[in-house]
Amino acid sequence: MHVHILDDWFDTLRGLPCFTKLADHDVTVWTDHVKDVEVLADRLAEAEALVLFRERTQVTRDLLERLPNLKLISQRSVYPHVDVPACSDQGVLLCSNMHAGTPSYAAAELTWALIMAAMRDLPKQMRSVKAGHWQAGVGKTLRGRRLGLYGYGRIARAVAGYAKAFGMQVVWWSSQDGRARALADGEIVAQSREAFFAECDVVSLHVRLKPGTRGMVTATDLAHMRRDAVFVNTSRAGLIEPGALLAALTAGRPGQAAIDVFDLEPASDPDDPLLAHPNLIATPHIGFVTEDEFDLQFSDIFDQINAYAAGAPIHMINPETFG
Repeated sequence: MHVHILDDWFDTLRGLPCFTKLADHDVTVWTDHVKDVEVLADRLAEAEALVLFRERTQVTRDLLERLPNLKLISQRSVYPHVDVPACSDQGVLLCSNMHAGTPSYAAAELTWALIMAAMRDLPKQMRSVKAGHWQAGVGKTLRGRRLGLYGYGRIARAVAGYAKAFGMQVVWWSSQDGRARALADGEIVAQSREAFFAECDVVSLHVRLKPGTRGMVTATDLAHMRRDAVFVNTSRAGLIEPGALLAALTAGRPGQAAIDVFDLEPASDPDDPLLAHPNLIATPHIGFVTEDEFDLQFSDIFDQINAYAAGAPIHMINPETFG
């Protein structure tokens, strides 16, 4: 099959062990990002199978209608960036392994790294020592402090394990069902949403972005946080009410934020008010960007291509298309 891979910005995939799974296919790897539909359609004119790199490219009806040779889209995890009805209308099968039961340890580890960086104010300390000024302020010890995890999912539970190993108390908030599962597992659930935000030293957000969760963290929630607290988001920027995080940091509640996700990505304007805020620690959406995670994810993606080529597709999202 003619397989096209989009948005492999650092040409990483060719060097992974799993890439050998595509040995029997004609593979084209695109290492830049293109938004223009006409340019994309021209590039992908011969594509029979399209590999998506997470949610970096929107697959719209307009694009699909310009790709008459496309038969398969292979990706992993959730797919809010793919117009599934349009795929079905165009006869394009979407396959996506939802990897139930498997957390992204890479994302959990980055979350923990951001928590530690914020609590010890590592970016400021690093800038100070490199500038020849030695120490720059006093950090906070994690042991004995309270970590609030919003969302009782796989990644959050991995983060909870790290926190407990460091001697932190873990407190949960989630949907009603999530809170019930946490209580059944013997975990501590906050008495109220207000108490959750107000009483935790660190609040870390771990919820999937979908219509019902968009904007779920409000300006009021953030205003309840203490001036010495830290808000962490490695999930999706859209989970926060538009403009609320910048306003909260400017107001000093919470005192710091550490985030890996932005409303507009890539965030490339150094003068952006949020990105430039002195109380923000930021990374460029690298929660899943490790060689180990890529090999795990794309092994699944390439397996889906081979299964389709063999006439027995797996992880079908719109199986009526194949039938």
